[in-house]
Order: sequence, then C-alpha cells, then structure tokens
Amino acid sequence: MPQIVWRAGLDLNPLDVSDPSQAAWLENLVWPEQTERLHRLRAAMKVAVATKPRVAKGSLLGDELATLCGEAPKDATLVVFHTAVLAYVASRADRQAFAVRVMSLCQFWIANETPLVFPDIARRTDTTGRPGDFLLSVNGSPVAWTDPHGGSIEWIGQGSPQAGE
Repeated sequence: MPQIVWRAGLDLNPLDVSDPSQAAWLENLVWPEQTERLHRLRAAMKVAVATKPRVAKGSLLGDELATLCGEAPKDATLVVFHTAVLAYVASRADRQAFAVRVMSLCQFWIANETPLVFPDIARRTDTTGRPGDFLLSVNGSPVAWTDPHGGSIEWIGQGSPQAGE
C-alpha cells in the first residue's frame, strides 16, 4: 500500500460531520433500504471526525484546485481523485478543460464518474457496465466499472490489478 503523506479536499460547501445536524442531513440522503451504504457512510464519518481531514472551500473550475495542489509536498506523488462531481458541471467544454488542467497538476488523475461525463474515455473500452454504473479511469484511461456508491467494482481487461502479475 502506498504511504499517504498529505491529503486535502475541495468542495463548494464543505460539511462538518462532527456537527450532529450536518451529519444527520448527510445520513438523510441515503435511501432507507440502503442499510449497507448507511453503515459505510457512518464508518467514514467516524474516521473524518477522528482525523479531521482538511477540506477547503472552492470550485474545481476555479483557481482553488491549483492552489491546493501546490500545497502538496514536492517529493510526494500527487493524486487527484473525484467521484460523482463532474456531472454537475453542465458544460462539456468546462469538463474537458478541467481534464486538461488536472492532468497538468498531478501525476495521477483518478476519476469515477458516469460514462456520459467523458464519452471519449467511455468509447475506449470494449465493455459496458450495468445500467447506472460509473466508469473509473486513471489518467484518462478506463480501468473499471463501479457501483456509484461503492458497492462493487468490475475491472476492465488490463485495468485489473492482477493483469500485470
């Protein structure tokens, strides 16, 4: 496993899950029958309360992302990861501009988004996920189909960790 030496997040409206009302609001977003998802959320919130990760307020389309990336230790391998955010960026041109910019900011860009967000990446795979699946990509190359809420992962060909072993 890689050693994590620095981490930070960026959000338009960062939540403080140590605040009971904000944690309750987040829990209310989980559908009632999704008990396993609620369990994972509560476990993640406990970790967040204990470790107090830094989450800066800002937009991934603004200068805040570059500023945040610039704060990473210079000798660390910088990885930018996002999931289920770019569907909220309506403009395809803005999403493409983000992709170009993020690739210039870090060594590894990991995106977990609906395949409609980056159709060019989705066209590079000869498989399709189940309806509603997200496409996980690394540096613009598709590697897996995923459940949007972390319930499953199906590796694509060479994307499988076992493929190179």
